[in-house]
Amino acid sequence: MAGICELLPGFLCKFPAFSDASVRAARKTIDDGFKGLVRSYVNAIDAMVQPLQWFLNYLERLFVTSPWPIILLIMLAIVYFGSRNIKITIGTAISMFAIGLMGLWNDTMVTLAMVTVCTLIAIIVGIPIGIAMARSDRVQGFINPILDVMQTMPSFVYLIPVVMIFGIGKVPGLIAVVIYAVPPMIRLTNLGIRLVDKEVLEAADAFGSSGWQKLKNVQMPLALPTIMAGINQTIMMSLAMVVVASMVGVGGLGKNVLQAINNQFFTVGFLNGFALVAIAIIFDRTSQAYGRRLQKHSEVIHG
Repeated sequence: MAGICELLPGFLCKFPAFSDASVRAARKTIDDGFKGLVRSYVNAIDAMVQPLQWFLNYLERLFVTSPWPIILLIMLAIVYFGSRNIKITIGTAISMFAIGLMGLWNDTMVTLAMVTVCTLIAIIVGIPIGIAMARSDRVQGFINPILDVMQTMPSFVYLIPVVMIFGIGKVPGLIAVVIYAVPPMIRLTNLGIRLVDKEVLEAADAFGSSGWQKLKNVQMPLALPTIMAGINQTIMMSLAMVVVASMVGVGGLGKNVLQAINNQFFTVGFLNGFALVAIAIIFDRTSQAYGRRLQKHSEVIHG
């Protein structure tokens, strides 16, 4: 190959690029401008994220300081009424007892608080955007490329702008997790509403339903199983991102896994990984069972 390049003009063998000095100057200009912009609005940014900090801290304290039997009973009740499956409920009880016996109860509660807050924010943000996409092809065409970038960008890259804007701590990690986990919520809300049968919508029009009435009484109920699948995926992606977010100050099981990787503690990493997998399976089985129940209920009513 070197022999071929000796016979060809230089520009054919070396890809044309800006000089190193130009690239350094451009990087410095952009970085300094971004940092200056963040410094100018630091008080507004802190005020904006303060409610998230309060809510996350409150939920963590509630989960960690409450008596474990109460937390476990509430969790089992949620799992049972969501899935209506005694096997999933028993499996949840066994998994949580195993986590507690390994001394990971408090870390698991911290992770549960983080995932709960992330899921709630993703639902609050994702459903309205999904509805807007379903009601307008132009909005869908604008948002879809953004979602494509969000879903293909490596998870570590999310941390760079988040840390530069919000610093190190729980809230920056929370925001990074939400950015990573919200695309499925948006996409599946949009998909669920668009898949509603046109004949059902025509019947609603025939009865004189307004756009809001069609959305509230027809489209959202019929799209609920698909939206539940979006919530399921959001929870799974939040748990997957917890370990990465621990790099910027998020505690719980993710922090323990990160420390185990850094120090090559096989047992610590395995036990905390097991706890994360157990929580993921509990959430997954419960939400899937609830989604199937909604689907059957929808088929009975509208079938």
